[in-house]
Amino acid sequence: MTATLRVGIESEIFYPSADGQPVAETYDHLYALLTTLEVLKQYLASRQATVLGNQFLYYAQGLPKLRVAPDVMVIFDVAPGGRDNYKIWEEGQVPTVIFEMTSFGTKGQDEIFKKTLYEQLGVKEYWLFDPKGEWVEQQLRGYRLRGEIYEPIQDGRSEPLQLRLVVEERLIGFYLEDTGEKLLIPDELVEALRQEILARQQAEELVEQERQRAEQERQRAEQERQRAEQERQRAEQAELQIEQLKARLRSLNIDPDTIE
Repeated sequence: MTATLRVGIESEIFYPSADGQPVAETYDHLYALLTTLEVLKQYLASRQATVLGNQFLYYAQGLPKLRVAPDVMVIFDVAPGGRDNYKIWEEGQVPTVIFEMTSFGTKGQDEIFKKTLYEQLGVKEYWLFDPKGEWVEQQLRGYRLRGEIYEPIQDGRSEPLQLRLVVEERLIGFYLEDTGEKLLIPDELVEALRQEILARQQAEELVEQERQRAEQERQRAEQERQRAEQERQRAEQAELQIEQLKARLRSLNIDPDTIE
């Protein structure tokens, strides 16, 4: 009876997916959020993981007011794809890495309340990115869970993501640890695609030019062969004519070999 009652009560509880608040404080914060979200989604597309942006994270069953909306959160060992919100008790996994695009106005919330909450929840890494450089030194600050306590990240690495993080103006640049290859942001992907298409077109043009040159060479070789064949035939005709003339001279009792 108790278990059934608990399920019935839970089914009546509403967990909102939006609160009507702006997604981000400024364009720079929004751009950093969306870019980080898209880069990590592409990076983890083949993994059993999901990446969510600015969606409610509910961490206490039956208490819908206990929620927070991380700017970007990465959760491993869950079904890929988006969610309207994320309930830890339903998914069975705590976010592994969380990014907050911070500002001077959200400093206290991000550096004290959220840091403490994520630490208590067991979020392995917590990153603060300050796109405008308002209060975070060098714009990027990370914390890594050691035991039950957050320690500052000194090496610029995300251990769970196996990525190196670099501040690139008002964005975070992500680089593969093993190869150093950069994870391209959408704008860079578009430019890379444009360059790839241009390079392919140039390669195709070179192939066509080589084909045309080869065809021209083949035609010239064929013309030379035909000229050589014509010269051979003329030489044969001339030789035949000489032999015919010699035969006539012999028929007249004239030795053609005595004719100079």
